[in-house]
Amino acid sequence: MPTFDRYATEPGDSHWQVPATGAARFSWEYDDGRERLLALYQKGKDKQWDGQKRIDWDLEVDPYDPLGTPDESMSLYGTRHWDKLSDRDRGELRRHYASWQFSQFLHGEQGAMVCAARIVESVPDLDAKFYSATQVMDEARHAEIYGRFLHEKIGLLYPINDNLQSLLGDTLRDSRWDMPYLGMQVLIEGLALAAFGMIRDTTDKPLPQQILAYVMQDEARHVAFGRMALRDYYKQLTDAELREREEFVIEGCYLMRDRLRGVEVLENFGVPKAEAEEYSERSEFLALFRRLLFSRIVPCVRDIGLWGRRLQQAYVDMGVLEMGDASLDQLMRQDEEIAEKLDAERFAAEERERVAEVEAAIEAGSS
Repeated sequence: MPTFDRYATEPGDSHWQVPATGAARFSWEYDDGRERLLALYQKGKDKQWDGQKRIDWDLEVDPYDPLGTPDESMSLYGTRHWDKLSDRDRGELRRHYASWQFSQFLHGEQGAMVCAARIVESVPDLDAKFYSATQVMDEARHAEIYGRFLHEKIGLLYPINDNLQSLLGDTLRDSRWDMPYLGMQVLIEGLALAAFGMIRDTTDKPLPQQILAYVMQDEARHVAFGRMALRDYYKQLTDAELREREEFVIEGCYLMRDRLRGVEVLENFGVPKAEAEEYSERSEFLALFRRLLFSRIVPCVRDIGLWGRRLQQAYVDMGVLEMGDASLDQLMRQDEEIAEKLDAERFAAEERERVAEVEAAIEAGSS
């Protein structure tokens, strides 16, 4: 069934065209590069994997509870609308929420793929071109995986959220070569990592847990790439140029904070938009969720050298300034370790099953 037949609401034109700006840059220096970035490029090559094989797609998923979502985490919980829903309706609401979340992940991964391709084209240094070429492949794999999960396991998709689309458009239209790094590697990827991690660490469903853990293992490298490239470059910029980037970050952070409300889902269940927005704002779970989403962004922004007074004040207003003291390196190590541990547990269990099957066959043959 075509994807367009699975959308919960009309997604509009089948193609979104963003006018390209900026120059394509070539480098004729092939024997030079930053050691750290070339090491990350090597790691990017070594860590390629096949989503068809590494993920156990035979695992069953209940489309009406794909993530094990508790009632209390849904913004409609405890309202007059919730009381009117049957058990089946509540299951359908869980399905729509999961579809909305993973649809935004899917659209964001396609955006990341396009931005990584833009970096290959526009970044002046060959070592950065090498690494971002591996990221294009990573993002293609992620989009493939999220698309398959939505098609085969949930059977429902949502269009790209307006605010996410706006941030993607602003990132791609900017002619400065560092802006795809800043918009995608720092803001969108940073937010995605936090969202992936919250679901990975709370779901009791093995298939989405596998998908998120393995995707996050890749994303840890991507954020490290953005940090390396921008930290070096931003040391060279004037105060005025840094303030321009900080303004972009402030606007992007407000857009993303407002993006993660799921109002579209509630509207599909007959809740008027104003009322849906009110429920989303009042939800304690969503308030905590939105706050924790900046756990990867704030320390990264500080690390790359964007930490002016106005930016800090914006983070004070959002209640996330103290997150700037978090250790990104520790978070990224944890992402790597969780994926590797999951692999070890899965393959050890499979090996035990194979041994048991062999022993059972030998016993059956001898008797």
